[in-house]
Amino acid sequence: MIFKIFFLIISLIFLTAPSLYADTKGAQAESDQQISDFSLTGYGEKGKKSWDLSGKSADIFNEVVKLKKVVGNLYGKEENINLTAERGDFNKNDGKVHLEQDVVITTSSGTKMTTDSLDWDRKNQLVTTKDPVNIQRDNMVIVAQGAKGETNLKKVNLEKDVRLDINPALAKENQSDTVSKDEVNPANKEKIIITCDGPLEVDYDKNIATFNNNVKVDRQDTVIYSDKMDVYFIVSNKEEKTAKENSEVNKNQELMNSKIDKIVARGNVKVVRGENVSYSDEAIYSAKDKKLVLTGKPKLIISSTESIGNASFGN
Repeated sequence: MIFKIFFLIISLIFLTAPSLYADTKGAQAESDQQISDFSLTGYGEKGKKSWDLSGKSADIFNEVVKLKKVVGNLYGKEENINLTAERGDFNKNDGKVHLEQDVVITTSSGTKMTTDSLDWDRKNQLVTTKDPVNIQRDNMVIVAQGAKGETNLKKVNLEKDVRLDINPALAKENQSDTVSKDEVNPANKEKIIITCDGPLEVDYDKNIATFNNNVKVDRQDTVIYSDKMDVYFIVSNKEEKTAKENSEVNKNQELMNSKIDKIVARGNVKVVRGENVSYSDEAIYSAKDKKLVLTGKPKLIISSTESIGNASFGN
């Protein structure tokens, strides 16, 4: 109710402003008002602030407020979300916001997404973009073309041309000039790259990422191909301890990190390790046991004397 009254007052101000006019050459109409340090605030239950939107300057039209140096915030029960951009349009009719140029979403749980443009639907708490996106969380970096997801980035669908880097800087940080070209840096074994045509569905609450179409997992010693792949992540020990101490307060701290628990690959699965190649309908890799189980018409082609003691076969 408080928000409705506040919005009504803002609307009355807009309606009483001077009408739009165009110059004799037919140029774009000028704004009704031009003000600096523009801000809007919305309130939820019991008068608690639920969101705010501000800009260094604003051009106010009949239906749209055009902002510069935009800052938006959402205040939730579990975490807060901050959005920034160089420019933005606030639609007074539906409350939706379109952001452009250097758009950044940052959540209090540690996720950061950058893109060139973004549509922010406050009512449904959704963000969408057709532009390239970059999402960083812990030691994982995802890049893709186009995205749609919850504003808090707990659930995100990346549309196409997806790449996930796990520990992307690990090998570089640990690489030493004393390591010869023939030597293998142990840190490289922890670096994993997963690509797919898309979409990629990420659910940080369930600690799972589902890759679709032409999926490829690339490690130092193993490459896995499949039509579809579910990658399960684990929660770090520190986060688990914090969550157990207070599961409600620290629920937002149960984060999906860079440690893989299990990989389930399905459809035209191909596993390449050195000169050995295996084929199957499904493959399940357990990081804890370091075992790969092949099911559904498994076939193994051995071209070397490399040990295969960690490979298991199903039906």
